[in-house]
Amino acid sequence: MARDVTLTGVERTFDDNEIIVSKTDPSGRLIYANDVFLRLAGMTEAETLGQPHSVIRHPEMPRCVFKLLWDTISAGKELFAYVVNRSKNGDHYWVLAHVTPSFGPSGEIVGYHSNRRTVDKQVIKTVIEPLYKQLLDIEKSHSNAKDGMNAAFKKLLKILEEKGVAYDEFIFSLQR
Repeated sequence: MARDVTLTGVERTFDDNEIIVSKTDPSGRLIYANDVFLRLAGMTEAETLGQPHSVIRHPEMPRCVFKLLWDTISAGKELFAYVVNRSKNGDHYWVLAHVTPSFGPSGEIVGYHSNRRTVDKQVIKTVIEPLYKQLLDIEKSHSNAKDGMNAAFKKLLKILEEKGVAYDEFIFSLQR
């Protein structure tokens, strides 16, 4: 899928009683997406399955948050995170993602499962957007993308250390 879609600035929403569900293989390629996922992504199942989950990655989503996510789930742990995704046409939508590893009979990770729910718009505006802008600015200040991601990751860890919380505790502290 082409990744050069112009951002529209239009926010898509979904109902509080809806859950976006997707499953991936161990490398992050989509093997399942429910109707809510497909509707918000503006994609068909045929366009979705087999694609990397990053097909819906929004360019204003800090890569360091995905580093934290992958580090956590590949270690066999779950993670909650606020994520802004991009629809096929350039719209966006915010989610509170809960990502968990799926285990095979011998305890090996055979894939990942994610449920996404609606977000508290006030938390997004007052906490998450300013934090993500700060992290993105750090990422963009480096000519090498990997160096930028690592620098922003260190900043994120420092912020969490100063608050005296793990990432999940930080996310849960924002819930009302």
